[in-house]
Amino acid sequence: MIVNPQLFNYRLIIISLMIVLAVLGIFSFTNYKSTTSYEEFLQQEKSLIEKELSEMLTSYDDLSENYNLITTELQAAKLETKTALDSLRVLNSDLSIITKFKNQLVVLKTNNKILLSAIDSLNSVNVKLEEEKRYALNKILERSQTINGLEDLNRTLNKTKAKASTLKINSVTAEAFIINNNNKKSTIRASSTNAIDVCIALAENTITETGYKDLFIQILSPNNNSTSDKGEIVFDSNSLIYSLKEAVSFDNKNLNICTTIATYKADRPLVKGQYIINVFHENSKLGSTTLKLK
Repeated sequence: MIVNPQLFNYRLIIISLMIVLAVLGIFSFTNYKSTTSYEEFLQQEKSLIEKELSEMLTSYDDLSENYNLITTELQAAKLETKTALDSLRVLNSDLSIITKFKNQLVVLKTNNKILLSAIDSLNSVNVKLEEEKRYALNKILERSQTINGLEDLNRTLNKTKAKASTLKINSVTAEAFIINNNNKKSTIRASSTNAIDVCIALAENTITETGYKDLFIQILSPNNNSTSDKGEIVFDSNSLIYSLKEAVSFDNKNLNICTTIATYKADRPLVKGQYIINVFHENSKLGSTTLKLK
């Protein structure tokens, strides 16, 4: 069989071209697949870095909100992280960029760790200071309550002492007289009375301060008018119309005093009825008695 050499050569060229095309197709497919995987890898790395940067920003916001921190260090770290995140989002992914931002992320993480450690230390100090503040306030409150209690006790003691040191009388007696030409005669007749004797028995009191004490004797008629009015004296906000002021020397022992109160002509003749005799020292009523005249 005779083979045409030209036809054989054409077939050989076609077969060779088919083999070359097949090899190129396999290479192109393999290269495309490799390129796609590489780009997916770069995109995945970029997404991971973005996620970590976003989480760091969120943690800085939480720190500012929870601890009211607006320190220079915190603001600088927040700004640096945000700048890195914004830059990463706008740049195309390639190996050099991903490597650069991964290295920057390591630095930011290290700085973040240092900053968090400082904040934790500061927070511990603040907690301790708050505890010390509460302790100090409790101590101040306790002392204030103690002082208030002592002041109340002191006021009570002062009141008790003042009450205990007040002059006291064992008795008050009164008797009507008619005095005529130096003759003094007891009487119960209102029309004859021109003088009234009042006797006061002061009680012993070692707490009372010794010295002269002013006693005020008040005689009230049956119609509640002052007899032998000597004037008015004011103690604090109270006033007293008295019939006689008697200064006595008190040395803490029992003391008996008797004094005569003459009636004025304007008061005579005295009205019939019951007279009230009161004895005062300063603002305190020490005692009283009654005298009935017919």
